[in-house]
Amino acid sequence: MSFHFKMQKVLDYRGQLEEEARVRLADAERLRLREEERAVRLKDLLTEQEVKLYRDIALSSGERWLLENFVKGLRADLASAVMRLRSLTQAVADARSVLQERAKDRKLLEKLKDHQKEYYVHEERLKEQRTNDETATLRYKAPAL
Repeated sequence: MSFHFKMQKVLDYRGQLEEEARVRLADAERLRLREEERAVRLKDLLTEQEVKLYRDIALSSGERWLLENFVKGLRADLASAVMRLRSLTQAVADARSVLQERAKDRKLLEKLKDHQKEYYVHEERLKEQRTNDETATLRYKAPAL
């Protein structure tokens, strides 16, 4: 008879929960990286347009007004991107902590399974040893006088 872990379905379920948490973490990290790249692009564009606005004296008043409003819009977009980046960074941290909890839960059950298996193997060896001892005792019993 082989070892059977009674809580195997629970262990499988916990493994599934851990895998789902791992996928959520990867998705959150991907979104965070995408938003970070967007923020960097906005910052670079804002810097470029500010340099153009403050160094180009030959701009007409209409062009200057358009460029100033464009820069204001870029600043607002950058502020929005930074706020979203903070939010996504927090989401990544939350997803990471959930993953750690799920992994801990699964590892606890794995450890329980390992201990139960060791106990089972030990008990099986003891049964086999007892059987061998009884057989040896019966087989090699000293003759009665």
